[in-house]
Amino acid sequence: MNTAPSPAPSEGAFAPLRQRLFAVLWLATVVGNTGSFVRDVASSWLITGLSPSPLAVALVQAAATLPVFLLAIPAGVLADILDRRKFLLGIQLILAAVSTALMLLSAAHLLSIEALILLTFLGGIGTALMGPTWLAIVPELVSRQELRTAVALNSLGFNIARAIGPAFGGVLLAAFGAAITYGTDVISYVFVIAALLWWKRPKAEQDPLGERFLGAFRAGLRYVRSSREMHVVLLRAFLFFAMASALWALLPLVARQLLGGGAGFYGLLLGAIGLGAIGGALLLPKLRQRLDADGLLLCAALATAAVMAALALAPPRWLAVVLLLLLGAAWIAALTTLNGVAQAILPNWVRGRSLAVYLTVFNGAMTFGSLAWGALASGIGVAWTLLSAAGLLAVVALAAWRIRLPKGDADLLPSHHWPEPLMATSIEQDRGPVLVQIEYRIEPAQRSAFLARLARLSSERRRDGAYAWGVTEDAADATRIVEWFMVESWQEHLRQHRRVSRADADLQAELLQFHHDDAPPQVRHLLAITRNDLAAR
Repeated sequence: MNTAPSPAPSEGAFAPLRQRLFAVLWLATVVGNTGSFVRDVASSWLITGLSPSPLAVALVQAAATLPVFLLAIPAGVLADILDRRKFLLGIQLILAAVSTALMLLSAAHLLSIEALILLTFLGGIGTALMGPTWLAIVPELVSRQELRTAVALNSLGFNIARAIGPAFGGVLLAAFGAAITYGTDVISYVFVIAALLWWKRPKAEQDPLGERFLGAFRAGLRYVRSSREMHVVLLRAFLFFAMASALWALLPLVARQLLGGGAGFYGLLLGAIGLGAIGGALLLPKLRQRLDADGLLLCAALATAAVMAALALAPPRWLAVVLLLLLGAAWIAALTTLNGVAQAILPNWVRGRSLAVYLTVFNGAMTFGSLAWGALASGIGVAWTLLSAAGLLAVVALAAWRIRLPKGDADLLPSHHWPEPLMATSIEQDRGPVLVQIEYRIEPAQRSAFLARLARLSSERRRDGAYAWGVTEDAADATRIVEWFMVESWQEHLRQHRRVSRADADLQAELLQFHHDDAPPQVRHLLAITRNDLAAR
């Protein structure tokens, strides 16, 4: 449940920062992400010195994103069933330990390709566990009216860190070496941990219907599998990030080989991306007045493709910096658009799990895209690979524009309009499966219109917990239509009562207009009888 206050609708891109809790945690994430970028600059640059192979460079990128692809969904489940504050504290300690190991190995001149990739992978595990949780706490910190603005501010904060961190990391690396650079990242975790300790998150009450890991995992996958709106977001995200990953995977080689720069120049390029993102974030409110989400994503993709094509031609360094300013603006436009739509279409009960699926697709596209583009660059060179990726991104973006993103304006707060089910005796919570039947009386003339609306209810039943759904008719009575769905257990069905949203309640109210009986539709709950019960009888 959203425990944040509910102020009047916000004005301006920075309105959520007026809420102290959001402001403190937002600032902590900026500091933490700045440290992470300082660390990543050191790792990305060191690997180019340890090995000139494009595939080895791409492996570092893949090692950072592969854990997110593998673990984001389990992490999202944990974000929905554990205390999010304590979970985040534990993750920060893991990440601090990884950076400490990198610092010590660098100081002792023992950092090898294998150790760098392994520690990058371990850091990716921490990032995988952290990502869905940070995203899921946003609705706890701001009102629903400010949610999209808060999501945009999170992206802005990330890109402020991108602007500061790489440039700062490049200076540190050039002046003091890798050990000091990694040590700076270790210090950044102190600030994040302090902010989380300061956050006095209300202790959740014991919930008899609280979910366990495996059940929550299945429920999250059922929701995403049944949500067509989520399918559209995931598809559009995959298509964009798989193509755009070429530039991120090959950027160290672009800086070193195509542009002839050093570590400081590489940090400057990354800083330019961050500065461009900050500028893009400030322009986004005006752009949204002219373009919808689909238009913004299309423009972002075409701009990214143009930047990749221009960098492939080895432009002067000053022009490369300008191009990466444009890339930063395009990147934050795409990220904010996709993240904001994903947040807007998800109810709170499954937010962490569903956002984890989104992160899985995002990082899967980045991981496998990086490996594919790195392997291609080993064969045809960096410049031709960038040109190929730019052409594909432009073509795919124009084709995908016809698959419209959802509006995200439905009211997803729980409706609580289902009455408590009638029970002859007490029922064990884990008993199941449960067959629920709803009997409607429909006039033949209204049958087609009723069934069309009832079909829309199918995805809602499945999203909220049903693993099977169907409609039957009485052979002896043409007006009697029975909707049925099956749920894993009695406890899971009781959770369904909590999950039904106000938007779903409106759809169910439309169905009731077709029911021509004076009494409401009859609802039956049928419990499975186990084999042991049958044997006993």
